[in-house]
Amino acid sequence: MSSGRGASGKSAALRAGELRRLIAHHRKRYYVDDDPEISDAEYDELERELREIEREHPELITPDSPTQRVGGQPSEAFETFRHGRPLLSLDNAYDREELAEWERRLRRQLGGEPSTYAVEPKVDGLSVAVHYRHGVLERGVTRGDGTVGEDVTPNVRTIRSIPLRLSRDVPFVEARGEVYMPRKAFEELNRQRLAEGQPVFANPRNSAAGTVRLLDSRITAARRLDCLFYALEQYEGGPAPEAHWESLELLRELGLKTNPESASCPDLDAVMGYIERFREKRRELEYETDGVVVKVQRFDQRERAGATSKFPRWAVAFKFPAEQATTTVRNIVVQVGRTGAVTPVADLEPVQLAGTTVSRATLHNEEEVERKDIRVGDTVLIEKAGEIIPQVVKVIAAKRPPHSRPFVMPSACPVCGSAIVKEEGEVASRCTGAACPARRRETLRHFASRTAMDIQGLGEALIEQLLKRDLVKDVADLYALDGETLAGLDRMGKKSAANLLAQIEESKTRPLDRLLYALGVRHVGERASRVLARAYGSIERLAAASEEELQAVEEIGPKTARSLVTFFAQPANRTLIDRLRAAGVRMEGCATDVHPEVAASPFRDKTVVITGTLPGRSREEAKALVEAGGGRVANSVSHKTDMVIAGEAAGSKLAKAQALGVRVVDPEEFERLLRST
Repeated sequence: MSSGRGASGKSAALRAGELRRLIAHHRKRYYVDDDPEISDAEYDELERELREIEREHPELITPDSPTQRVGGQPSEAFETFRHGRPLLSLDNAYDREELAEWERRLRRQLGGEPSTYAVEPKVDGLSVAVHYRHGVLERGVTRGDGTVGEDVTPNVRTIRSIPLRLSRDVPFVEARGEVYMPRKAFEELNRQRLAEGQPVFANPRNSAAGTVRLLDSRITAARRLDCLFYALEQYEGGPAPEAHWESLELLRELGLKTNPESASCPDLDAVMGYIERFREKRRELEYETDGVVVKVQRFDQRERAGATSKFPRWAVAFKFPAEQATTTVRNIVVQVGRTGAVTPVADLEPVQLAGTTVSRATLHNEEEVERKDIRVGDTVLIEKAGEIIPQVVKVIAAKRPPHSRPFVMPSACPVCGSAIVKEEGEVASRCTGAACPARRRETLRHFASRTAMDIQGLGEALIEQLLKRDLVKDVADLYALDGETLAGLDRMGKKSAANLLAQIEESKTRPLDRLLYALGVRHVGERASRVLARAYGSIERLAAASEEELQAVEEIGPKTARSLVTFFAQPANRTLIDRLRAAGVRMEGCATDVHPEVAASPFRDKTVVITGTLPGRSREEAKALVEAGGGRVANSVSHKTDMVIAGEAAGSKLAKAQALGVRVVDPEEFERLLRST
């Protein structure tokens, strides 16, 4: 495969165009046709090559390039957009009789004329309308109130199943679809949020809706949303389809993904047959669905049937009842996540629900338990949130046993015995033990990371082996590893083991700020670690400081001060520090000893705001370079800002910097400053 590296502008442009066509072709084969021709790795290589060409030739970047799906800078608000035609919701039917009544009303509108129907799963997500002008994605809008929605184009652009360019140039197309979060992505997102002490999403629909409306499209890009299109609302590219099934075929032809579970039914009996088959099949699908949508096929009949002020008369949603069950709470226990977040969990009398046996249900946090007043011995109504995560809906108070007691969050971690704390303004309680076994994997990964102790070679796979073989229980154990032990691990020969041991030995010389950051004290990031190390000079003096003394240090607030005092008050944490000291890890210095490159950096001790698009660099890369030079990157401009790096389309932050007289650096000067160190 040819590469764009070093290619002339002309040949690079030709290759970039060819790559975009190839990527669009294979994207359609994967998302629309469900018949990929190449492996994921080969597809990724095409995108990698295109990114490389565009990095070397930024003038070749086009708005519809597949590389432009990554999120941009956070928006301050969404603009509203009025739909050309209302995006109506659907009336509901819950059994065959209600469905038959809907059909009787429909036939009265059509003068007794029979209809054929299209049926499709009612995907539980967020309805959007997307506009393409001359084949290029122009706009993505939420349903809103049906008449006015929010323009969420930057977020829609991040969804890989929504093409940035159609398969052919069409003057104008409006398609409507349902954006959803696949079950696996939803489960992973909630696992991550639980581990970080954040409230989980109740169901995939909530998560999809919240993700589409995030002001930071970079977060949207990371959450792996998908979309299925169900309507061709406007088409200016030749004769328009006359029936729904033809419109679905045209959508697929244009490269828009439709639901393969859609079907055509000649009458209501066939519709009911589909519904009964789908009732069980829906559990196998990658998305959540709570019913089936039934639509009249012919568009001329739809026009004659019309709509009420809320619903089209030519479509109805057949809804499945929510699956719930009652059971008994045998116990309420707490589990500790990888970041120390402590979550209460109900241990239930096993019960069948949505095809599986449920014996545990998340209670989210202490406030949720208190709000619902869930107690041991209670009879509770449970359901699967999004048919995935079991949760307690409510307590059946009439069945509460006498002498029951409200749940109280334990004061000590059930795993390591360290104090559990809940900070003001937060919903999550946390274990404060730096060596808590429940946090080992994340603690080791963070400790070895580049910006902490920088132990190269100690990656996630090796950490997993060390934990599985019980060779390491906390970060201090890293300094007791030997070559023979390491050489016995998978893919670790004598040379690799020697290299890793050398990196571990080198990490002992890291200055105090790196160690402090590596210990993972809550609210103590890289910047605060440097400030504290310079203020106190040694870990002993830092550990002896009171909250009042810590808050007297510039940039150290009450949360950080309280977190530090709590951390050093834990016997397990003091023991860990003693063991690190005994291993030879450096515990002082750093007040004046700065790396020569950092000392000479124009960003050292500066507060910097990055705004707009920087040619050839992502915002994350620019931020990392500023921080590597000892600077602090802030999100907003104030009188404390030392420098604003302003790229293209810088917007309000640039205007504010100019009004405040803050130094403004353009992309060219930014590159010169980087080269000066």
